[in-house]
Amino acid sequence: MAAEKEQSLAQIIQFRKEKAAKLQEMGVNPYPYVYDRTHRSTEIIDGYEKLAGKTVSAAGRLVSLRRMGKAAFFHIQDDVGKIQCYVKRDNVGEEDYEVFKLLDMGDIVGAKGNVFTTKTGEISIDVAELAVLAKSIRPLPGSKEKDGETFHAFADKEQRYRQRHLDLVVNPEVRDVFRKRAQITSSLRAFLDQHEFLEVETPVLQPIYGGAFARPFTTHHQALDSTLYLRIADELYLKRLIIGGFDRVYEMAKDFRNEGMDKSHNPEFTMLEWYEAYSDYEDQMDRVENIIRLAAKAVGKTKIKWANSDIDLTKAFDKIPFLDLLKDATGYGLSDADEKKLRSICREHQIEVSKDANFGQLLDNLMHRLVEPNLIQPVFVIDHPKAISPLAKHHRNGDPNLVERFELFIGGAEFANCFSELNDPLDQRKRLEDQAKLRDAGDDKAQPVDENFIEAMECGMPPTGGVGLGVDRLVMLLTENRSIRDVLLFPAMRT
Repeated sequence: MAAEKEQSLAQIIQFRKEKAAKLQEMGVNPYPYVYDRTHRSTEIIDGYEKLAGKTVSAAGRLVSLRRMGKAAFFHIQDDVGKIQCYVKRDNVGEEDYEVFKLLDMGDIVGAKGNVFTTKTGEISIDVAELAVLAKSIRPLPGSKEKDGETFHAFADKEQRYRQRHLDLVVNPEVRDVFRKRAQITSSLRAFLDQHEFLEVETPVLQPIYGGAFARPFTTHHQALDSTLYLRIADELYLKRLIIGGFDRVYEMAKDFRNEGMDKSHNPEFTMLEWYEAYSDYEDQMDRVENIIRLAAKAVGKTKIKWANSDIDLTKAFDKIPFLDLLKDATGYGLSDADEKKLRSICREHQIEVSKDANFGQLLDNLMHRLVEPNLIQPVFVIDHPKAISPLAKHHRNGDPNLVERFELFIGGAEFANCFSELNDPLDQRKRLEDQAKLRDAGDDKAQPVDENFIEAMECGMPPTGGVGLGVDRLVMLLTENRSIRDVLLFPAMRT
């Protein structure tokens, strides 16, 4: 291997191609169709007492190799771990040992033999039969030496995102993140299934986008000769299902927003949305708290280390009104504030805002800059201004400027959003028409009027509580990753 490191990549690839050709000359197919694997690596190690002395077949990628003339030790890595193998020429025969000598790091091989323990106490396979399952033409990244120091050749984060297949091979902790992601999503589905929610699928391509403040991706359908949008939220279609008579529905799906990218935003992301007839935002606070706690237990992570803070998900989540938090942050009561007042407060706190920013955008800016970063422990921010919540019901306390909505914040980031859903079709029309005016005035994130949705609402929608939960951010939290790219197998990258 030392000699290989000295060679250029092109030379290495050519050398390995020649080895593949040599295998074919010897009658060995370097890319066979199937292999009869009896056990994964951890099954052999964990089941050693029962398997000792018995024959097993394991398969995986060759990740270490120590040759000793007529014998060698090597490790093969599968999807759950790795196991050591011992191969000796006298055991496998001259021909098979010549095949073994043509193997390189990164090759995928099968090893059949008896389970034993080496003198050092390592559980291993005494190989009787060796199979080449895939000859690796391109070498895996490994350690390199420079100026007398050893460093990892695959440490660059961007390179790892772009070549996730290699990242998964050489970094077992990365594979663990995505196993935990699968456990988390399974727990979310299990919770909703247990509570008799119906999992559904709604259109990704939509003639009118809505359900969130966001800029959509636009495409064109040739056969229909019409503009379509990648969905920014699942909300309006899921509500149609509530209207249609399904009392509890959910969808875990990809949404798309044509906006900026940072550590917590990717243009393609996974959202879990659910809607429950005859419930309100108070009911859904309980649902959200319980579903997050269940997901945390699924990966054994109910207590989180986040920056310099310890977050305990076993404790009851706080509930604090939106305007109370802003009052604490600004020193001003904003229940009757106007746009001029909000601009003044923004200037006071050195918050730059567009001259075209409307009342709702100014409130959002103040909240985002002054409040949200400090919401570390789990807290439901409740009772939002109507100006930023066009799909929520008026608050039952009678305040015409407030709606029944909550957002869940943990670690300074938003994790869930919920409304006591607006089900008055006349009020809904007015609010969407107000949104359309904002859009005409230059707000490209304001929602258009969806006549089909309003017509559906006119048929009657029961009282409903609806929730949107960011799955990627939940995985970030429960795996203690600070970048969304670390929990997406293939994040968006600049070409």
